[in-house]
Parts: sequence; structure tokens; C-alpha cells
Amino acid sequence: MLAAGGTGGHLFPAYALAEALGRRGRIVDLVTDMRGDRYGSGFPARHVHKVPSATAGGRDPLTLAKTAATLARGVAAAMKLMGEIKPAAIVGFGGYPTFPPLLAARMRGIPSAIHEQNAVLGRANKMLAKRVDVIATSFERTRLIEGPLLVKARFTGNPVRDVVLRAAGRPYQPPEALGPVRLLVFGGSQGARYFSETVPGALATLPRDLRARLEVVQQCRAEDLDGVRAAYAASGIHAKLETFFRDLPERMAASHLVIGRAGASSVAELTVIGRPSILVPLPHALDNDQLQNATRLAESGGAWCIEQKDLTAERLGGEIARLCAAPDLLARSAAAAKAQGKPDAVERLADLVEALAAGRREGRNAA
Repeated sequence: MLAAGGTGGHLFPAYALAEALGRRGRIVDLVTDMRGDRYGSGFPARHVHKVPSATAGGRDPLTLAKTAATLARGVAAAMKLMGEIKPAAIVGFGGYPTFPPLLAARMRGIPSAIHEQNAVLGRANKMLAKRVDVIATSFERTRLIEGPLLVKARFTGNPVRDVVLRAAGRPYQPPEALGPVRLLVFGGSQGARYFSETVPGALATLPRDLRARLEVVQQCRAEDLDGVRAAYAASGIHAKLETFFRDLPERMAASHLVIGRAGASSVAELTVIGRPSILVPLPHALDNDQLQNATRLAESGGAWCIEQKDLTAERLGGEIARLCAAPDLLARSAAAAKAQGKPDAVERLADLVEALAAGRREGRNAA
């Protein structure tokens, strides 16, 4: 059984593991909360189960009481579910929806693991870390995994879906002199608005001959589409805009430069495919996880990390102009990013899960 919160950052690595276990003939069920329904129809699982869950939000007594009541209902529902399915093992991928099923697994004596996608242990995983048998990590060093928790830690990398692995077979080709320059811009639900407001203005500062070479593919919120489309038209920039790209890994592979946030799944896909990027971490995150993710990749030479507070349209335009004029630098960054990729992460994690299900805790030594 896999448990994941209802966002792509949690569900995509769970999706990848479900694909890998399915290839090995294992039966996989997914347990999530109501938000996971939008992904459930395509998730490679026998069944998608939903249990009540709640995020720890406000600290006033009424909010805390409501959260506790919802989580209690979730644990009760998960206990019943575990008794009916009797999974050989359960793996959580973060987010508060993992808390009820992982706690229920602990109470029923079911072997359990969590996978941390980010370079810092998330809040839900931090609460669960002492209660599970194994902690799988995407980075060799993960903040807040220390002391007794280190004994449980296994470095696997962050699993990516089969569609990403297929896109990774496309070699990087830097832009040619006077040829098109393909930019991919995406930011997820919390980043699309910022990039819609910033990127068109940044590209408008570029010289006319460079603007004419640009081919922009950008994710936008529905309410921003018309404004962004008009801004690009006024600058003479060719742009394809959508609210969601189902073929995002293929578009990533086709790009010369990516501009985006630094969510764990995005960083994992950028490194497995091997594409240079300007990463603008989501600000004000409680765990500062995106800044940690982006900093690690930037230190390798595989990306440029610019915090949102430091990024103006003029600076972004200047960075893009500089990189477009340096194809060799883009090629080196692409190679550095790919060197950080872990295309075998899903198989390493599947090995660990099968060992856990068989009653062993070690599996293949991924460290």
C-alpha cells in the first residue's frame, strides 16, 4: 500500500513506485485524501482509497480540535482498511494524508517506510519518522534526519515516472546561433501566477532579434491566460500557453532552458532528463524545502538559483540573455544536472520495499 498527499510533489514519486512494483507483479493500492481524486483515475493502482485527513493549520483551540477530530476519523478509517486489505508493507510519501494510514499500520504491526522527496524532512514525515521502520531519502544528506533516525535512513533518490525516463533518452542540444531558443516556464499551483506576472516583462527587455528567436511554452492559471498572451504578442514573442501540460516531461526534454520553482519532483525530473534551469524557490515555505533543493542543484552547476525577493524582471531578462549567448555554458549545466540525476531511484526504492515486505529491513545497500 502506498500513501500520499494530494499534490503532484507527493503523488508523482508514489506513481513511479506503483509502476515499478506493477512490473514486478506486485498488487498496489493507494490511500490518499479527497484532494487525490484528481489524480486517482490514472494512478496505476488496483484501488484508490480515500481517508479523512487535515493539515495542521491554525493554533486556536477550535481549529486544533477540528483537526484532531478529522485525523482521529482518518485513523479509524485507516485501521478498518488495513484490517480488510492486510498489506505486506506500506510506504508514505509525505503530506498529512499519510499520517492516518501510517499510524494505523504502526498500530497493526505492518512494516512501514516513508520517502522524503526534499532536502529537508517535511512536517508530516518528521512526525512519522520515529514510528516507521525505514526512511528513504532523495538526497544523501537530508536536514533533520539525525541521531537515532540516521540508523533508519536509506538513500534511494527520488523516483520518477516512466514517461520521464523515456524523455531522458533525448540528448541535450544547446541553441544554435540565430536558431530558435526554446524556454519552458512552469511553477505549479503556487508558482504559475508569479511567473505569469514576471516572465513576460523580463522577456520584453531582451533585444528584438533575440525575442524573435524565442519559443516559449508556459503554464498559466486560467485567469491569467489572456493577459499573458497579450503581453507576449505585444513583444513579438511566440508563446504556447496552457493551464496544464500533460506531456511536461517531453516538453522539458525539448527545451533549451527551464524556468520554474524547485519542488522535489521538478528537480528530480530536471536532473534525470538533464536540462539547465533557473530555479526560483517558493518563498515563505515553513520548511524552506525548495530553497534547499535548488541550492543543492545550483552547487553542482546544474542550475541557477535566484530567490524571489532578489529577482526583478530586469535581472531575469539579463540572466536569460546571458545564457542564450553562451550555449557552451548551457550544455555544461545540462551535463551537470544530468550527473545529479538518479534514474534508478525507483528500482532502488522498489528493492527496499520488497525487502521490507519480506520482513527484512536492509534491502540493497543504496548508500
